[in-house]
Amino acid sequence: MATTDLASPSRLRSWMLQGLSDMGKTGGHTGPHAEPEPPHKGQRWWRVMCLTGVDYFSTLGYQPGIAALAAGLLSPIATIVLVIVTLAGALPVYRRVAEESPHGEGSIAMLERLLSFWKGKLFVLTLLGFAATDFLITITLSAADASTHLIENPHLTSTLHDHKMLITLVLVALLGAVFLKGFLEAIGVAVALVGLYLGLNVVVVIVGLWHVITEGHVITDWSSALTAEHGNVFVMIGVALIVFPKLALGLSGFETGVAVMPHVKGDDGDTEEHPTGRIRDTKKLLTAAALIMSVFLIATSFITTLLIPEKEFESGGKANGRALAYLAHDYLGGVFGTVYDVSTIAILWFAGASAMAGLLNLMPRYLPRYGMAPHWARAVRPMVIVFTLVGFLVTWVFDADVDAQGGAYATGVLVLISSAAIAVTIAARKAGQRNWTIGFAIISAVFLYVTVANVIERPDGVKIGACFIAGIILVSLLSRLARAFELRVTSVTLDPMAERFIRDMASRKIRFIANEPDQRDRAEYHDKIEQIREDNDMPGDDFVFVEVTVLDPSEFEASLTVRGEVLHNRYRVLTLESSSIPNALAALLLHVRDTTGATPHIYFEWTEGSPFHNFLRFFLFGQGEVAPVTREVLREAEPDRARRPRVHTG
Repeated sequence: MATTDLASPSRLRSWMLQGLSDMGKTGGHTGPHAEPEPPHKGQRWWRVMCLTGVDYFSTLGYQPGIAALAAGLLSPIATIVLVIVTLAGALPVYRRVAEESPHGEGSIAMLERLLSFWKGKLFVLTLLGFAATDFLITITLSAADASTHLIENPHLTSTLHDHKMLITLVLVALLGAVFLKGFLEAIGVAVALVGLYLGLNVVVVIVGLWHVITEGHVITDWSSALTAEHGNVFVMIGVALIVFPKLALGLSGFETGVAVMPHVKGDDGDTEEHPTGRIRDTKKLLTAAALIMSVFLIATSFITTLLIPEKEFESGGKANGRALAYLAHDYLGGVFGTVYDVSTIAILWFAGASAMAGLLNLMPRYLPRYGMAPHWARAVRPMVIVFTLVGFLVTWVFDADVDAQGGAYATGVLVLISSAAIAVTIAARKAGQRNWTIGFAIISAVFLYVTVANVIERPDGVKIGACFIAGIILVSLLSRLARAFELRVTSVTLDPMAERFIRDMASRKIRFIANEPDQRDRAEYHDKIEQIREDNDMPGDDFVFVEVTVLDPSEFEASLTVRGEVLHNRYRVLTLESSSIPNALAALLLHVRDTTGATPHIYFEWTEGSPFHNFLRFFLFGQGEVAPVTREVLREAEPDRARRPRVHTG
């Protein structure tokens, strides 16, 4: 009985942490796409397009209604503006992102390379906050809209009308369950859903266009109303440009397109450093998805604006959030309409899959590496549970309301697209591509305008994004604080001279002196030895100096290279470069112990100043009171006191 009780938690833990990499392991699995299981050889680009398409194409479920509410009779013209921005702006930007960042990190990785130290980390955390806003709201908004389609079905509305919140929560939970089970097989599901959904939309569009053509007065009534309301074509275009930011949801899908990029098969000769085939096929994926969506956006906005009474788009109307479903029921009957509803519900629910994939690809790539998430955050299943619970909270806060979440969704989408446009502008400038730099700069300006206009129009979106950012930064800093005393060194490599020093001391007592390099002249090392001898009442001068140079203190984990040199023909010195002095020293001591079998000793002098101030210096800048922190890192890394390297402070 006891054996069973012990085995069960162990099996559960192993299942939950399956795929968890060793910290800092080169090429380690840091998300569902970073390092696929060996049997997984990637998928053809058009199949992966369906995976990102469950997010992108599913916006047809609500985009025509949003366009009608925002632009009224101008909806088709405003949608054409959206299509132009998509094909001439977002598409070129993300084709360049795929080229510059082919492993699924997206524009965030491009911008991360431009900034270092804490400002870079905080900038990335801010972008991750907007990415979390985009992807999490995609999950909850899509589930809420799927619930709307379900309860507004004429056959079910009387039974389910008061259960929208419960249905939405169940859909979010089911999505989480899919990822807990495993996700690679879901690409096949995505292909089937996208094929069915687009096929049904083709039928609705053809029937809608047929009614527009056969009922000639529809077009004349619309054009007459447009002319009466706006006067001339130039005014119409101007108004369409003004209302365009409200249609920004139609730009969703590009960020998830590059997030799922590691699933693209590419060529047999592709390498991780040069995945040429993957980049080429991802560009095909992005282009094909944008062209397909553009055709559907123009066609659906046209038929819904001309064939659906304006009052039906408003809150409480039969076409609110489900304009194409309204036409499917009205023109093709209840049976076809119900089939259309089912397909829409399925693809909207599964739209959260590509968003969840994006979250699981981005967050484990950055937060654990920054020390700003627990080690288990590298594993997929625990993160699925976390994101599902956050999805429950968001659904509850917004009362499963699609319109209420639209502002936050659009803000997340636009901030990410704007950051991508800025990133590729900088990349083109660094590459000396003048024409591309100018073009991308213009695109960046357009997206920044759209983002600002959207924030002014719907400030709740940036407020919600700020909540996600604040939450991520707070949790990240608390996690970094909790993990401050981890070893944080992935490997230790000694050059030949350093190995010679260690071998020479191994037959005697291994004694190091921690030294903060200053002038590095003969007097500095002589005085340091005299001070250590006096403070510790110890004869002799058989010491090796250890000097650590802090490079980027905001980095959390890294490998350690130790170089040996003899200064002034007398003093042996080991030099190290690291993000933290105490962690580097602890790692060196443990490595020396493991390679020689002897217990090393290290000698420090106390650092002057407030302990609290010194701890902040360690936390932020990797320095501070080195001696006690080194001892604490050693204590956490080696529980056995008898085997622990000795730390002496005088």
